[in-house]
Amino acid sequence: MRYPDSHAVDSNSRPVLALLADLVRINSINPAYELGCPEAEVANYLEEYFRRRSIETWQQEVFPGRPNLIARLPGRDASRRLIFEAHTDTVGIGGMTIPPFDPVVSDGRMYGRGSCDTKAGLAAMAYAAVSLKRDGLLPPCEVWVVAAVDEEHAFGGVRRLLPGLQAAAAVVSEPTQMRVATASKGVLRWEIQCHGKAAHSSKPHLGVNAIANMARAILALEEDSEKLRTVVHPLLGAATLSVGLIQGGQGINVVPELCTIHLDRRLLPAQEIPAVLDYYRGLLSSIPGISFLPPMLEDGAMETSCDSEIVQTALRTSRTLGLSHEPVGVPFGTDASKFSRAGIPSIICGPGNIDQAHAADEFIECIQVEQAAEFYRNLMLAFV
Repeated sequence: MRYPDSHAVDSNSRPVLALLADLVRINSINPAYELGCPEAEVANYLEEYFRRRSIETWQQEVFPGRPNLIARLPGRDASRRLIFEAHTDTVGIGGMTIPPFDPVVSDGRMYGRGSCDTKAGLAAMAYAAVSLKRDGLLPPCEVWVVAAVDEEHAFGGVRRLLPGLQAAAAVVSEPTQMRVATASKGVLRWEIQCHGKAAHSSKPHLGVNAIANMARAILALEEDSEKLRTVVHPLLGAATLSVGLIQGGQGINVVPELCTIHLDRRLLPAQEIPAVLDYYRGLLSSIPGISFLPPMLEDGAMETSCDSEIVQTALRTSRTLGLSHEPVGVPFGTDASKFSRAGIPSIICGPGNIDQAHAADEFIECIQVEQAAEFYRNLMLAFV
């Protein structure tokens, strides 16, 4: 299949923006959020984009109709590999105040679903690799550009990529305003249930009110959360806990026999998930009827040493380009933590502001997309 050039921007004078516009036009909503179009069309588009420029590619099936796309540039040292990764899926479009798949450019911004999170970074990485091929430049290491699926839900794409993968480092694009992030919080999401005993509301003493007991649990969790503020990571701040959903009861005239809450716990690098769950089990052990369901999402925190080769090279590259060159941390989860836990030193760096990710009027500053392409290109050439 062939795709027309973008009409949102001049493909000759601003080619990376034209590429981004074409990617935004493709509906790649993660099926976990809405009935959309899985990521295959983005992979197919990029496969042809690279093929036209004689860059080797292949698809890696993750789920039916949802493949990762990998593009490979040879390097002088075939034994070392540098990975550039961004995800192809987006969240849904419900409540958006702009046309989601019409990449309008206005006042230096491109609007559209995925423009910020993370098709801008993906376009910049792809264009950076293409520019090296065009200019006949051989990077020091082999370079992979990976367009991964399912980051917005369960990190399925990166988990499929990692088994057996060898790499010297990884660069993951997420909206950091082109700052080099060396640390990210982890996330743990799980449900707690409180079981009671149903009874007629006219005789509540014959039952056990699961909602009332869960209220005690919530108060205990909220009070305990104050302690989280006492441990502060220099780049990430404090850990957090949020009770985001509560469900319970059958009717106004029935003593509720079940109440469920959904929790979101953000983790610091020193905090391991099994120990965190054990802590909360102990905290609530005195409340009748409490039980923990298996986690819905587990993602450990990430921290890459500032002395590592990829961090130092990225900071030097940022300094050369006049970008911020102090390491930062981000509070959200990314694919980078999976690379890190697989023994691949990783950073997070990409165009855009996380406040615009998933927004009703999602947009990206066009200048940052072009800065990102230049940053990734220079990094590909500088990492030895």
